[in-house]
Amino acid sequence: MTPGRPRRRLVLASASPARLRLLVGAGFTPEVIVSGIEEEGFEASDLPELVTAARPESAGAVVVACDSLLDVDGEAHGKPAGEGEARARLRRLRGRSAILRTGHCVIDTATGRRATGAAATEVAFARFTDAELDAYLATGEPLHVAGAFTLDGRSAPFIERVVGDHGNVIGLSLPLFRTLLAAVGLTVMDLWA
Repeated sequence: MTPGRPRRRLVLASASPARLRLLVGAGFTPEVIVSGIEEEGFEASDLPELVTAARPESAGAVVVACDSLLDVDGEAHGKPAGEGEARARLRRLRGRSAILRTGHCVIDTATGRRATGAAATEVAFARFTDAELDAYLATGEPLHVAGAFTLDGRSAPFIERVVGDHGNVIGLSLPLFRTLLAAVGLTVMDLWA
């Protein structure tokens, strides 16, 4: 293996800058190739299909895709549709806990082997004030993230505790990624730069 070059290409099938930062911070040099398929209407069991719909330039690469939802009392919440929905959701979460669930799919396009899994992390929210909520909503951030919050942004001060993998809350569980790689016959070292 040539220093600085991974043995295998890694493709991140997500436009999420947070997921990209997590992978780069862990020593990977992923290419971002988004499938371009509208995710709305896909079911959780369709995640492998969504990932394999990646563009031809991902041929021969290892592809990872993720999708996150916030589980609040058994109801799934993705990105809010607008500020009103974000406000109602965050008011409901104030002083409570919810579970951030992220589905992961890894496909080795060279062999066709695939593995899927989900990570779950409990997130406890602070009793933030209405003024804090208004200021946070004014940033626009809650409209771009599952559950209307993120650990790596302006909402971080309003999260009191995380039980489980904090990377999962950001959008990608690195320990689960390692496990899924092993399931398709690869190691993280195969993909490290």
